[in-house]
Amino acid sequence: MNDVAPIRRALVSVADKSGLLELGRALVEHGVVIVSSGSTAAFLRDGGIEATAVSEVTGFPELLDGRVKTLHPRIHAGILADRRKPAHLEELERLRIEPFDLVVVNLYQFRETVATGASIDEVLEQIDIGGPALVRAAAKNFHSVGVVARPDRYAAVLDEIRSTGGLSEATRLRLAREAFAHTAAYDAGISEWFAENEPSGGVEEDRPEAEWPPERLSEALALRAPLRYGENPHQRAALYESEGHPGPLGGARVIQGKEMSFNNWLDADAARATAWMFEEPCAAIVKHSNPCGVALDDRLAVAYRRALEGDPVSAFGGIVAFNRDVDGEAAAAMSGVFTEVVVAPGYSEGALLAFAARENLRVLEAPPPSPRMAIEIRHLDGGALLQDSDRLIETREEMRVVTSGEPTAEQWEDLLFAWRVAARVKSNAIVLATGRATVGIGAGQMNRLTSVTVATGNAGERARGSCLASDAFFPFRDGVDRAGEAGVSAIIQPGGSVRDEEVVAAAEEGGMAMVFTWRRHFRH
Repeated sequence: MNDVAPIRRALVSVADKSGLLELGRALVEHGVVIVSSGSTAAFLRDGGIEATAVSEVTGFPELLDGRVKTLHPRIHAGILADRRKPAHLEELERLRIEPFDLVVVNLYQFRETVATGASIDEVLEQIDIGGPALVRAAAKNFHSVGVVARPDRYAAVLDEIRSTGGLSEATRLRLAREAFAHTAAYDAGISEWFAENEPSGGVEEDRPEAEWPPERLSEALALRAPLRYGENPHQRAALYESEGHPGPLGGARVIQGKEMSFNNWLDADAARATAWMFEEPCAAIVKHSNPCGVALDDRLAVAYRRALEGDPVSAFGGIVAFNRDVDGEAAAAMSGVFTEVVVAPGYSEGALLAFAARENLRVLEAPPPSPRMAIEIRHLDGGALLQDSDRLIETREEMRVVTSGEPTAEQWEDLLFAWRVAARVKSNAIVLATGRATVGIGAGQMNRLTSVTVATGNAGERARGSCLASDAFFPFRDGVDRAGEAGVSAIIQPGGSVRDEEVVAAAEEGGMAMVFTWRRHFRH
């Protein structure tokens, strides 16, 4: 049975005019009558392509500054008529309504307009009303109508029309599925924008209590690329990007090396976030989403070497991130260590030349993370958890020294540095630092004492005189005692345990200064 639906009449109305002239010419060459509206009709006619105006079909001019164009029975009945039902065809004939076989519509550029910082009125004008109605109508009636909502589908659709005279039902079904995903993502973007804006139009940094938590969550994600496999070779995987955004890691692009793996993307995201926690030039080395070495220095090469010294064993096969453009000296400093990915905002010619000799190295160019506060969604079986992203907003002035001995100026620098790094380490997190560089990290342990043991064990003699950060309070004095035995000189931690007095006493007995931050940074 031939399930190819011939294409004789098309409704074309698009905001994104990429490839539109090529599409229009090909349809006209195939004998397709094009009906179009507004700027799309003008664009086609300027390109020498004949197009019937929607107003000629409806008998009405465009109304309300173009807000009303296609919302008319002669348009929607022509799309929604089910050709399998004789009664529908008879009704169209009686009312002299011509059916559409193809609907080519993409929507006003709402997210792109929001991203420009446009006013609330300008943003509201980019909420498409007629477009989604056309797309949904055609997708619902895929048995009779083909719908194309993405310019990157034009070539494949035209190839099929040229070879078969129309579109198969399988193709129409696939296009319908994509169309509903397109409108769902569009509506999700609008919903997110309304949730983030006051009635006056001011964007809030913190959500008002009346809007928290949101009644519904929606994630608008579009396929970026299939991946070779997931965390393990037997798992299927793919990379998606948020609709209307540049893409993963701010639109990162691989400028050298083979495609990124699932684990590469996860670790690159963690490394980039760690490096950009600091205003000073930073090098961060990450393994399995945990920092294993972080250091600050005006020279990136020095920062990298000091980060590497923090745990050279774990750095093998890791991800390196910089928060400055990488120069040739820094690239050369990395030459002796096998690295999966390096991610930075840019690279000098010297750096790229040095990296070119390492064919297994992926070089990823990514802009700074967005400063906008985000939310995190974690999926559960049959549900999800939502939270604000963790932010380090506590200041030194808000912290309290709880021991008789005050930290020195140098210790304060290392304490605050270690505190920031600890916020990126999986709990229970312990970070030792000296000279604004990590010398030992304990991550992901089931108890804090073991984390201290791991961190001081990795540091060895470098633990002596170091400063320790703990992402949450010490529930017992044993972790502090262990740190004192290793030679730690100062500790920063949230405080708040019922045994705080015992913990502070342990620090006093060990000759260590202790600072409470009153804020924890668990990272499960």
